[in-house]
Amino acid sequence: MNVSRETSKRLQAYLELLKNWSAKINLVAPATIEDAWERHIEDSLQLLDLRPSPGPIWTDLGTGGGLPGLVIAMALPSQETETVLVESDQRKAAFLRHVIRTLEIQQTRVIAERIEVISGLGASTLTARALAPLPKLMTYVERHLGPSGTALLPKGRNWREEVAAAQLSWQFELTAHPSKTQPEAAVLEIRDIHAR
Repeated sequence: MNVSRETSKRLQAYLELLKNWSAKINLVAPATIEDAWERHIEDSLQLLDLRPSPGPIWTDLGTGGGLPGLVIAMALPSQETETVLVESDQRKAAFLRHVIRTLEIQQTRVIAERIEVISGLGASTLTARALAPLPKLMTYVERHLGPSGTALLPKGRNWREEVAAAQLSWQFELTAHPSKTQPEAAVLEIRDIHAR
């Protein structure tokens, strides 16, 4: 995905912070640092292309080191959408706040609490990357997605099995988009969720 020169510089600065802090706390797998632009930045940016329409709240559950939530926050027009990053690990939340302050990322806040205990966030767009298998993840998505919202969930090569398992307990509208960065992976676009 093409981003402005200013956004690209900010994303490069974020990667440097991610590398430095990852030496102290486990933000991303060490093996993925060398090709972090493709593995993490481009993988996160592809979600912007799939967003059905701008909405007031983009929520990222289990943000960890900021993927995809911080990347999305840097690429979105700041006046358009508030980005809410949910991360219960206090050290990772401290990293997220440090990046937000250092890179002056607007309209972005961190909630450092567990996903299952905070009140529903009413997200217009909701993301979660490498957080949980889809059957468990659907509980979180259903809790925090607004009534007409869309979840964009990157999943690996076993995404079909995860969908089949989730459909035993949940009804939902699904569109699977091939991942632009990982063969056999997909981004699951999910809306209209109801427990069976």
